[in-house]
Parts: sequence; C-alpha cells; structure tokens
Amino acid sequence: MITTDVLVVGAGPVGLTTAIVLIRLGHDVVIVDGQAEGANTSRAAVVHSRTLELLEPYGVTPALEARGLHMPRFTIRDRDRLLVGVPFEGLPTRYPYTLMISQADTEAFLLARLEELGGRVLRPALVTTIAQDASGVTATLDDGRTLRASYLVGADGMHSAVREQAGIGFTGGTYAESFALADVRLSGGVPKDEVILYFSPDGLVVVAPLPDGIHRIVATVEEAPHEPDAAFVQRLLDARGPEAEPAVVEEVVWGSRFRVHHRIADTYRDGRILLAGDAAHVHSPAGGQGMNLGIEDAVMLGEALAKVLEGGSGDLLDVYAAARRPVAEKVVGLASRLTTLATTGAALRPLRNAVLGLAGRLPAVRRRLAWQLSGLDRR
Repeated sequence: MITTDVLVVGAGPVGLTTAIVLIRLGHDVVIVDGQAEGANTSRAAVVHSRTLELLEPYGVTPALEARGLHMPRFTIRDRDRLLVGVPFEGLPTRYPYTLMISQADTEAFLLARLEELGGRVLRPALVTTIAQDASGVTATLDDGRTLRASYLVGADGMHSAVREQAGIGFTGGTYAESFALADVRLSGGVPKDEVILYFSPDGLVVVAPLPDGIHRIVATVEEAPHEPDAAFVQRLLDARGPEAEPAVVEEVVWGSRFRVHHRIADTYRDGRILLAGDAAHVHSPAGGQGMNLGIEDAVMLGEALAKVLEGGSGDLLDVYAAARRPVAEKVVGLASRLTTLATTGAALRPLRNAVLGLAGRLPAVRRRLAWQLSGLDRR
C-alpha cells in the first residue's frame, strides 16, 4: 500500500497545480492520471491576470510569461464593427494583459515545476474504487495497487470518476450547439494584438493569437466535424469574421470538436473527498474562464489542505467548498450571457449591437468587464 497526505486524481493543469501547492508547502502528494502521457492537444489557451498572480509564489509564472503572448485587450465585434473594447492595461496588477498560451505548454511548465519540487505523476493509473472512513481515503488502482491518503482531490475533469463514486450530483445542462476548435495559420485582416469574440446570427467565433504564428479558432456550429479542415474554418471566418479585409486560412495545424455543458457540482466536498476544476464546474468557453477558474480552485484548495494537515480545523475545507461554488456560479453565468448575446438572431441583432455599442463607450462598463475577465474581481 502506498501512503500519502493527499492523493490527487488527474494530472491536468488543476491537478498539477494542487500538487505543486501542497509539495511547496511541505506535504506529501501522490498524483495519478489515466493517460499514458500528458495531453499534447489543447483546449484552453488563455491565462488571465489573477491566475498569474496566484501561481507566482509557486514558481510557475515566469515560464508562462516568457512563452505566452501578452494581449493588451479583448474585443467584441460584429464583423468589422467594434462593439466593446476591453482594455487590460492599467489594471492594478503586475500582469495587466491576457496571456495567450496553449494548454499543452501550460501543462508542460506545471509538470516541470512539479518534478523540480520532487513530485511525479503515476501513469497510466486509473482509480477504480474509492472508500473513505473517519481517518482517510483508500483508493484502488486498475493495476491492483492500493493508496491510502488523508484526503483525496478529484481533479479528473468533467467525467470525474471521483465525483461519481462520491455520489455528488452535477447539475445543469448541455448547449444545443457543438463547438469546433482549430489552431490555424492565418493571413489577412485579423488583428495580432487582441483576442476577438465575433458575434454572428450563425453563432460565435473566437479568434485569438497564440505563440509561433498560430491563431486559435473556437466556434459554435450545429454539428462540428470531427477534424475541422481549412475549408471548414474558412467558411466560418467568411461568414462571421472580418469583412473589409477577410482572414485567409493558410493551414490547419490541429483541430477537434466538443460539446459544452453548463454544470456545477452540488457540493465540492464529501468528507475527505474534494473536487476542483472541471470535476466541479464546466461552462461555455466564451471569456476564456474555465482553466483559470480551475487553477484558482487548485491554489485555494491546496492552501486549505496544507493548513488542515498542519493541525488546522477541518472546517477550512468547508470554507473552501462554500466559497468556490458561488464563484463558479458567477463565472458560468458570465459565460452563458456572452454565449447568448453572441448567438442573438438576425431580427434582434441591430438592437443588441446598438445597446452594446453604447455600453462599450462607457469607461465604467469596459473596466468592469476587464476586472471580470481578468479574474481580479475574484481576489
């Protein structure tokens, strides 16, 4: 039997961050993941200001900063028309920008920091059974090994086996549309210094620069192809993107599709089992909040667990669970509102654009959006 202070299930950004925090604070952690190796594909592409602040004490932020693109603003557009410009410059933070970096890179830097601290990931290792008692949690792996931990963290994604075994509900629904995702090389009329959310009656499309001359495209479609090709992405941008100087898809580097749920776990804690990240909340990618919210969970949970392991009250874990769920509700609400606005039908489009155009001229509105998207309102 392997014994440890905390067993972390899932080695994505959330699980890795949880383990880094705990090890950095002096506690023993075992982290397991069902994949044979880390994911080399990417969904998340945004690291916000608040996330960089939270990761700074744990030695991860400098590597992310050096690799990612620093975007000074986020814009909402209807084709060429600017509806709302959200500037991050001037925010009271050392990181007044949105950092564009692929999730694959983010995971690689987190893993490197974990290993630097002496941690490692056991993989492939699937947790098959979990049982908890008054003093800890026992987990059995698919290879027959048994682990005993004081606490277990489920950071194993939307289809969390930890959440299911704990019997925690996952309340919400699924968007009717599917999402197409592609990393492409573009030429033409897409700005290189901003992340853009294009509104269209056909659905939303996000166009965001990434390192190495790549742009990330995320779009809602009725039924996305399994692997979007250049012709498919070109049709999306022709229908929803810039008109005066159209964007031209030169190459699709990678593409995929997924369906998006809007769900929140009924509770983040069941005794000695705790949830973080997508195991606890999922929502629309509009606004780029998902991975950031999960990393926030990880830091808050890791710090709370460290205090409990050092003799602090177990009530600190109730505080974590009670505090993080309303934050998720707020973020899910913002993402849902952006998605609903983006997909407004043709009849209401002029009214929506007029209202947003007027609101976008107000400094208070722009600043509030900057605080929300950057995560600084969650300090």
